[in-house]
Amino acid sequence: MKSAGIHHVTAIAGSAARNLDFYTRVLGLRLVKKTVNFDDPSAYHLYFGDAEGSPGTIVTFFPFEHAATGRVGVGEVEEIMLAVPAASLGFWSHRLVEKGVEHSGIEKRFGESVLPFKDPDGMRLSFVGVPVAKLATADGSGDAAVCAEHAIRGVHGVSLLLEEAEPTAAILSGVFGFEKTGEEGSRQRYSSGATIGGLVDVHAVGGFLKPRPGRGSVHHLAFRAADDADQAAMAKALTDDHGREVTEQKDRKYFRSVYFREPGHVLFEIATDAPGFAVDEAPEALGTGLMLPDEYEQLRPRIEATLPEL
Repeated sequence: MKSAGIHHVTAIAGSAARNLDFYTRVLGLRLVKKTVNFDDPSAYHLYFGDAEGSPGTIVTFFPFEHAATGRVGVGEVEEIMLAVPAASLGFWSHRLVEKGVEHSGIEKRFGESVLPFKDPDGMRLSFVGVPVAKLATADGSGDAAVCAEHAIRGVHGVSLLLEEAEPTAAILSGVFGFEKTGEEGSRQRYSSGATIGGLVDVHAVGGFLKPRPGRGSVHHLAFRAADDADQAAMAKALTDDHGREVTEQKDRKYFRSVYFREPGHVLFEIATDAPGFAVDEAPEALGTGLMLPDEYEQLRPRIEATLPEL
């Protein structure tokens, strides 16, 4: 029982068209699945990642056209870190300026060069420069303006904003197999050892404001399970060893999921790697059609009429 790291991160957005434009045409990611929120089919669920939608490369969104602005607070993912080649930070710095993206200067964290920026809904992200030898080869499947040389390789990690570090750290190490690899001020870094999606920074800040869900806020963080048995073992450890309540398994069509609130109140998911995004579309056609779960297929005309144009 050991997670290979982060499976995906899911956030809330405002305009679906603006969200699609930013993550494909500005960041150069591929839209690998266009479906609906399985719990609310009146809204899209958009998945962005590499060519195959590989676990660890995925950032997903629930876009709600009139969503109020969220506020980052204690008990939430405060930043999504994206891995790019270290030599590409200059390219990305210029691109953010060219595209009018709000950003700040390059800073150092745990020996890595980090370029923080925000998406159009105000969600905090950053590019992290990683030696190219440690990165997977880019597929060049995204926007042509972002060539394979500079392409985002996946989720480098996330930063959690918490009241205190230790209870959450116990889950990261005891259930997911992460190990503490560093500490800088109020930040502790934990690693699963995975090349992509292998880092979680625990940022303990004490009595800070609580989060306000809305556009620009992260909804949940998903960790990888190799299969159903691996997922079940993690769920058992959460219940038996950490006293966490875990949901029943939910079939999300592209993976199977269980959910729980970790001690710092962040919503965590454990998602299986299988079956993947090619289960209902050919690999070369990923993201081109509106794909619905079987229970909503009979409602397709009504759903398509309700969803905004992309």
